[in-house]
Amino acid sequence: MEKYSDDVSNIHNRFSLTLINPSSHYFSLVVSLIIAAIITVTTYLGYLDSDDFLFRIPLVVGVLAITQLIDTRFTKKKEYSKALHASLFANMLWLATLFMGLLASVVLSKETSLFFVTFGMFLFASFRIGIFTTTLGVQIKKAWAICFVQPLAMFLVLIPADLWLPIITNPISLGYGIAFLFISSAWSLLTDKAGRPGMQSTHKTIQAYLASQGNDFTEAEEIMEQRSNKTKVSTSQIRLLSSNGDTDFRMVLPEIHPGPYHPVGGSNIPYLIYKNLDSSAMVMHSISDHSLNLPSKNEVENYLKNLKTSAVKEEGLVCTEPVVVQINKARVIGLLFGNNPLLFLSLSPHGMEDIPSYMKTEIEQYAKNRNYTRTMIVDCHNAMGPEISKEDGEDMLKAAKSCLDSLITKENHAIEFGYANSDDMDVWTEDLGMGGLGVMCLKINGKKYFLGWADANNMENGVREKIVESFAEKDYNLLEICTSDTHYAPVKARNKNGYYQLGLITGAEKLSKWFLDIAKNAETKTTSAKYEILENHTDVKIMGQGIFEDYSKALDNSLKITKGFLIGSVCLFISSLFL
Repeated sequence: MEKYSDDVSNIHNRFSLTLINPSSHYFSLVVSLIIAAIITVTTYLGYLDSDDFLFRIPLVVGVLAITQLIDTRFTKKKEYSKALHASLFANMLWLATLFMGLLASVVLSKETSLFFVTFGMFLFASFRIGIFTTTLGVQIKKAWAICFVQPLAMFLVLIPADLWLPIITNPISLGYGIAFLFISSAWSLLTDKAGRPGMQSTHKTIQAYLASQGNDFTEAEEIMEQRSNKTKVSTSQIRLLSSNGDTDFRMVLPEIHPGPYHPVGGSNIPYLIYKNLDSSAMVMHSISDHSLNLPSKNEVENYLKNLKTSAVKEEGLVCTEPVVVQINKARVIGLLFGNNPLLFLSLSPHGMEDIPSYMKTEIEQYAKNRNYTRTMIVDCHNAMGPEISKEDGEDMLKAAKSCLDSLITKENHAIEFGYANSDDMDVWTEDLGMGGLGVMCLKINGKKYFLGWADANNMENGVREKIVESFAEKDYNLLEICTSDTHYAPVKARNKNGYYQLGLITGAEKLSKWFLDIAKNAETKTTSAKYEILENHTDVKIMGQGIFEDYSKALDNSLKITKGFLIGSVCLFISSLFL
C-alpha cells in the first residue's frame, strides 16, 4: 500500500510539468511572432551590423505564421494550438542562442559570428524533433523530414541570399547542428521506451493524456482499459423514505473511487450517481483509492446500470443520536441504524490524503467482533493534507473503536429527516462540481442535527470549521461536511493540484450562507421516515495498482534520461561559445 501511495503521489507531483505550456494558443501565436521580429532585429544589428531589417521583419513573421499553419497538417490530431506552443518555445530557443552568442563575444572580447544564427536554426530544428515525436504523435522518420520546414523557411527570408551557402555549409555549424539533431533523436527514442515492459510507448501515453485535456479522451481510456482488470465492487446505500412518500433520499458509499482525472473514466462518477438517483442523494467518499478508478465511460455506464438492481438488506424506523469522538487531530462521528453503524472519519482542519484500506479492514473487523451487522465508513475528505501519519492513523482507529463502543450503549429513537440541495440556487463556482451542495436534517429524540455535502474535490483547510461556527451562531448543530472527491473540473486549474478545492475560490463566508439557506430549507421538510440498507455488487473493470506503478516508473525514467541529455546538451552548447 505504501509503494502504491508513493506511485500515485509521484504521478500527481509531475502534473506541474503539464503547466509549462501557455494557457492560451493566442498568447503563443502573438509572442512567437514578436520573438520572430526580435530575432530579425538581433540578427541584423548584432551579427550583420546592418539596419536593413525593416522589410525583413514582415517576411520572417509572415513565413512563421504560414509554417505554423502548415505544421498542423503533419500532427496526429491536426491541432493548431500545440503547433503554436511548439513554435513559441523553439523561437525562444533560437533567440536565446543569438543572445548567448552576443554575450560571449562581449565577455571573451571576440568578433560576433554568424555561426550562432545557423546554430540557433539547427537547435530550432532539433527541438522540433523532440516535440513532434513526444507530444504531436509524429514518427521519428517523419519528424526528421519536417523538422527543418519552419526554421529553414525563416532562415531563408532572414538572411541575404548571398550568405546562405557560406554559413550553412560551414563545417563547424554543420558539426554542431548535426550533433544536436542526433541528440534530440536519441532522446526521443530512449524516452519512448522508458516505461517498458509495462508501458510499450511513453509517447503514446503522453499524447493520449494531452488529447484528453481537450476532451478527446478516447485514446486515454483505451490505454487504461487495456490494463484494467475485472473485479467485483460493492456499493452500500442508506435510503431514507418519508412517511408521506414525498422524499426518497440516498446516502451512497461506492467502493469505486472518482478518477483518474477529468474528463477520463469515472472522474465525474459522484455527479452521475447523484443524477441517476433523481438529484436526491449524497455520494460519499468511501475508503477507497485510485486503484479503484473506472477507466472508461463504458465501465461507468455498466456500473450505473447495475446500481439500479441494489437489494434491500434491512429496514427500520429507529436510529441513535450521533456520537462524536475526538482524539487529538482525529474525529469520528457515528450513527447507528438498527445494528448498522455509519461512521464519518476526518482530520479537519489538518487534512490528509485518502484513508488507507488497512484502516477500513481493522475498523470493520472490530465492528464484527462487537456483533454489528454491517459497518459503513465515510472518508469525509474535507481538508487538504499528505498521506495520514502513523500517529494520526492510530488516533483515528482509537476514535473509531471508541465510537463503535459508545454506539452500543445508545438508545434508539424514531427517525425524522429532511433534505434539500442547491439545484434551484445559483451556486456555480470554479471549486464546485456539477452536483452542487446538499444538506440533510436529522431529528432524533427531539434534537436536530445537520450533515452537509458538496460535490467537490476536497476542501480548503479550516473552511469546514468556519461553516460549523456559522451554523452554531444560528443554534444549528452541523455535525460534518463531506465532499465527494469528484475529479470533475469546471475549469482547468493551472496549479500543482490540477483542481480547486472547495473554499479556495468561493470562500467560507459565501459557502456558509449557501449551506445555511439549504439547511433551513431541509429543516422545513423534516418529517418522520424509515430507513433501508441497500447493497449492490457489480463486476466492472478497475485500473488496479500496477498501472500507476508503470506510469510512475516511466515518468521517473524519462526524467532521468532527460536530465542526462540536458546536462550533455548544455555542456556542448557552452563549448560553442568559445569558438
